[in-house]
Amino acid sequence: MSKKRPVAVALAGALCLVTTACADATGTAGAGGGDASAAAAGTGYPVTLDNCGDSEKFTEAPSRVVVMNGASVAEVSTLLALGLDDRIVANQQSYGMSEVEGRAAAIKKLPSGDVKLNDAYDIPRETMIGLRPDLVLSTTSYGFDEKNGFATREQLKDVAAHSYVSPQGCDQDTSRMTVADSYTLLRDMGKIFDKGDEAEKLIAASEKKIAGITAKAKGEEQPKVMVLFSNMAMGGNDFSSVVAKGVYNDILAKAGGTNAFENASKTSFADLSKEKVAATDVDALVVIGYNDPDPAAYAEKLLKEFPQWPAAKNKTYVALSDSMYLGPSNDLAVEKIAEMLHPDKV
Repeated sequence: MSKKRPVAVALAGALCLVTTACADATGTAGAGGGDASAAAAGTGYPVTLDNCGDSEKFTEAPSRVVVMNGASVAEVSTLLALGLDDRIVANQQSYGMSEVEGRAAAIKKLPSGDVKLNDAYDIPRETMIGLRPDLVLSTTSYGFDEKNGFATREQLKDVAAHSYVSPQGCDQDTSRMTVADSYTLLRDMGKIFDKGDEAEKLIAASEKKIAGITAKAKGEEQPKVMVLFSNMAMGGNDFSSVVAKGVYNDILAKAGGTNAFENASKTSFADLSKEKVAATDVDALVVIGYNDPDPAAYAEKLLKEFPQWPAAKNKTYVALSDSMYLGPSNDLAVEKIAEMLHPDKV
């Protein structure tokens, strides 16, 4: 696992509305998905979001959106799911693959803004200001840290640009992230772009699908699953891209499984030796592809390397990509993992 990617550091560090015709709509980004209904999503402006302690008031839908890298596709995928691709003037997010048909190609077609990234592998301050954005999206507050060479939220306000940090990204600790945070991101973008009804329809469909799958797997044995990134190194050991906590665990639980390495780290990722991995029973394998053309081949390689695993004996694995992250497609990951773990039930 010696193949390093520039975004590995970012990955490791790496988402109540009431309106009237004449009143502000107010929401809190980063709160749980909750029980907000389509009616609660509301429409109309102005809309005010309290985002990581920063108040952002929108009087109209943004038309020049810049999506920062952040080792994510959550933000750009959410915009595409809401039909907002024509609002994006510069996008730096791409995994090169997706569980959603046509999404990877749609992302590839988006303008990049001809940006030269800085040493932190994202859009530097001067370039950002030159793009003339009216909304900048960042996965975590890292993207607005002046020490990293980025435009701060205050500097963006000075040029009339709004900014937004995705759920659980305020303190850059994504270990507490759940599927509900994906719904919060959808709701917030729905509020900002007056697409509340569309956001709620997507959320309702996802919730219904996941609930049905979870119900079918209820009472079944919960296999131990290893989740890791293919061909990626983020630490000093042989297995430094093993998932320990975060939205991945919520997805596994909803699919009727558990994380075999949940207790291996207090943060999102564990940095493990080959001996530690070999000594752990792994019933199934989820390999996440990040710009990797063949994550399934990596999974096959791992199963051969650890033939003692139940996963190897039964050849139980699935290769996924963006559905395992914060974003609008977590239901697809739940479905595919449940089909792997409980083929007779789902």
